[in-house]
Amino acid sequence: MARDPDTIQREIEQARTALAATLDELSERASPQKLVEQGKSSVLDVLRQPKVKYTLIAVGAVVGFALVRKLFR
Repeated sequence: MARDPDTIQREIEQARTALAATLDELSERASPQKLVEQGKSSVLDVLRQPKVKYTLIAVGAVVGFALVRKLFR
């Protein structure tokens, strides 16, 4: 059963449109700027957790104390 050329042309155009939409979505998802923003957001979310935040403050205080002590020795 042969298909009519207009139907084939319409199917080709629909496939092109779908492919273009897919490529646009993939390029948006793989955008380096978007990936950097997502990475920064993830890191900031982790750093805002009280357990991590207060641990880093304590480590910073110990390192600062050690540096001051080393300077005045």
